[in-house]
Amino acid sequence: VAAYLLGSVPFGLLLTRLFGAGDLRSIGSGNIGATNVLRTGRKGLAAATLLLDLAKGAAAVLLARAYFPGTEALAAFAAVIGHCYPLWLRFNGGKGVATTMGVSLGLAWPIGLAYAVVWLGMLAATRISSLGGLCAVIAAPIAAQVLGYPAYAPVLAAIALLVIWLHRANIARLRAGTEPRIGSKG
Repeated sequence: VAAYLLGSVPFGLLLTRLFGAGDLRSIGSGNIGATNVLRTGRKGLAAATLLLDLAKGAAAVLLARAYFPGTEALAAFAAVIGHCYPLWLRFNGGKGVATTMGVSLGLAWPIGLAYAVVWLGMLAATRISSLGGLCAVIAAPIAAQVLGYPAYAPVLAAIALLVIWLHRANIARLRAGTEPRIGSKG
């Protein structure tokens, strides 16, 4: 429950309201994540949203490890569920990419590093945020298995399925060649 509540803190929405950028849910995609915060033109707020969403995922896992050893995988899943389906926003939240990187780092830093390399590599190569995030979440359970953390592969696979499901509209646009690139107009 604590991991869910931590994951459900809508940092993108809170930061854009606090700094006068309006209601994030009425801008761009309506999503509460860092990519949509970037559409406000506030790069600093987008970076802060990314880091805070990542941090809440890592914190949920690390707190579970410290206070309830053996529940890290459950905390990871709960934090991502909290971000994607926050109670405070009538269960309409983000898509979980940054929070998944945080839980990956919290579970085992080599998994988080692999996640970051894939995410940033695809983002640099394509400038398509959704494609970078999708590739990274798919890479996470594979990295867990390959890098010696097979106990975390099932929860990361479950999270990957959730994140892929939440990106179904993005996937349709990717297939149609209409998914926007970061920095493009319209």
